[in-house]
Amino acid sequence: MCGRFALTATPDQAAAFLDLAGLEDFPARYNIAPTQPILMVTAGPQRARGSNLPDRRPMLVRWGLIPTWVKDTREFPLLFNARSEGAAEKASFKAAMRHRRALVPASGFYEWRQTGGKKGQPYWIRPRHGGLVAFAGLIETYAEPGGSEMDTGAILTINANADIAHIHDRMPVVIDPRDFARWLDCRTLEPRDVADLLRPAQLGFFEAIPVSDLVNKVANTGPETQERGEIGPEPEKAKRQKPGTDHGQMTLF
Repeated sequence: MCGRFALTATPDQAAAFLDLAGLEDFPARYNIAPTQPILMVTAGPQRARGSNLPDRRPMLVRWGLIPTWVKDTREFPLLFNARSEGAAEKASFKAAMRHRRALVPASGFYEWRQTGGKKGQPYWIRPRHGGLVAFAGLIETYAEPGGSEMDTGAILTINANADIAHIHDRMPVVIDPRDFARWLDCRTLEPRDVADLLRPAQLGFFEAIPVSDLVNKVANTGPETQERGEIGPEPEKAKRQKPGTDHGQMTLF
């Protein structure tokens, strides 16, 4: 799964990476969590003949996809991830897979390795050579009962590669820049035509850095969430003693 990620690049860097005409200014975000707004990119309106302007458009989307057919959002689970293996057939995602595929720019993501403790060891997982990465995303516009509309989205995941599998068994689907146009082309390409893009990142693409548990709290939003640090084992609970027993002294009975 992918339940936290970061986008710390400048707007100019993100626009250049995604081939956008420009982006409004936004701050570095070190600890993005579900239900928060995230930047996603879709194919824009078809360009006029001879135009050299980018045909992609940025959107601000609530992270947590809500299908159009949901009646009561309070009784519906938070779909911030979508398993890529069955997304084209699953009722919650199949319309978005056909009509609203998107890119989610990120500087990296966080994952937790369960160590026997309650919280697990968090890792900051980033491209080994720096820069940005684009996760495969889906967008659905949900019409609320009152009539207003809300753009919502999810990140597609896949079985983790060997670099990540020792931490978690899932990872976000990474779309290579050479495949951006194919993935976003919902006019002429159906889900089956881009199924080959739903694969784990190449070995060596990511590096995983153990960090402290600061990232566990959504309120922690600064760069300290990415500083190296390891969580020690939890102290063993003292065994309960029978009333009146003192194991530090000898007793007659």
